[in-house]
Amino acid sequence: MRSSVALGVFLALASGACNGLFTTPMKLIPRWKWENIWLVFILIACVAMPAAMVATGVDAVLVLTASPPNAIACAAGFGLAWGFGAIFFGLSVHHLGVSLANSLVIGLSSALGSAVPLLLSGNLRFDPSQIVLFAGVATFLAGVWLCGQAGRLRESSVQASSRGGSLFSAYALCIGAGILSAVFNVGYSLALPIAAAGERLGYSSFDSTNLIWLLMLGGGAIPNIAYCSMLLRRNRSAALFSGPQPGKAWGLSLLMGLLWGASIFLYGAATPMLGDIGPSIGWPLSLAVGLVVANVMGLWLGEWRGADPRALRLMRSGILTLLAAIVLCALSSSFGKA
Repeated sequence: MRSSVALGVFLALASGACNGLFTTPMKLIPRWKWENIWLVFILIACVAMPAAMVATGVDAVLVLTASPPNAIACAAGFGLAWGFGAIFFGLSVHHLGVSLANSLVIGLSSALGSAVPLLLSGNLRFDPSQIVLFAGVATFLAGVWLCGQAGRLRESSVQASSRGGSLFSAYALCIGAGILSAVFNVGYSLALPIAAAGERLGYSSFDSTNLIWLLMLGGGAIPNIAYCSMLLRRNRSAALFSGPQPGKAWGLSLLMGLLWGASIFLYGAATPMLGDIGPSIGWPLSLAVGLVVANVMGLWLGEWRGADPRALRLMRSGILTLLAAIVLCALSSSFGKA
C-alpha cells in the first residue's frame, strides 16, 4: 500500500512538472499569433492524444454503455465549461507572462479544486482533516492576493504595452481561468463512475480513466477551436501556418500539447493510488510542482527583469504562501479520511 501511495505521489509531482513547463514554449514561438499557437496546442492535447490513448486501451462504446448517464453528462458538461477556462488561461499567459499568470491561476485552482469535490460528496464536517484543508484554502487566497500586488508593482515599472491589454482585464482572465480550472477537477471527480465501469469490465484503472479524459477534453476543445477559428478569420492569421520557416513554431506548439497532455494522463494515473480522496490530494500536489516550475521558467524568460525590487519580494512571498497552502491541503490527508 505504501509503495502504491509513493508511486501516486511521484506521478502527481511529474504531472505538475509537465503542467508547469507547457506554457514556456508559448513565449518562444516566433511569428505566430496567439490563435495559431493555441489551436495546435488544443488539437494535440485535447483531441489527438486522448483519442489515441482510448483507441489503444479500451472499448469506448462498451464502457460508456455500462456507465451511469449522469457521470457521462458531468464529464462532457464540466469539460465544456473548462474549455472556456482554457481560453482565459492562454490569454492570461499572453498578457501577464508565464510566472504571474500561473501563480494566480494555480493558486485559485488548487484551493477550489481540492475543497469543492469534498463539499459535493456530502462529507462536510469540521474534523481535523477538513479544518487543515480549509486553512489551506484561506492561505491560498492570501497567496493569490500577494501575487496580484506583485503584478501591479511590476506593471508600474515594466512596459505593459508589450503584452497588450489592460491589467484589470488580465487579472479578470486569471480569476476566470482559476475557477474554471478547478471545475475541471470537480468534473473529473463526478465522472469517476465511468472509470469504475471500465474496471468492472476488466480494463485497468489507467485505461478506464483515459475515457474520462476523452469526454472532458473533447468537450473542452469545442469552445477553444471555435474561438481560435474566429480569430484566424478576423486577423487573417491562418497563412502563418505555412509562412517562412514554420518548423520551430510547429515544433514548439506540438511540444506544448504533448507536455500538457502528459500532465493530464499522469494525474489520471496518480489519483487512484492516493486513496478515496485522491482528487482532493493529488490536485494540489500536482499543481505545487507546476507552480514552482512555472515561476522558475518565468525568471529564466526574463519576465521580471527590470521590475521594482518590492514586486520581486512580494512575488516571492506570494509563492511561498501558495506553497504553504498546498502543503496544508496535502497534509489534510494525514489526519484520516475526510
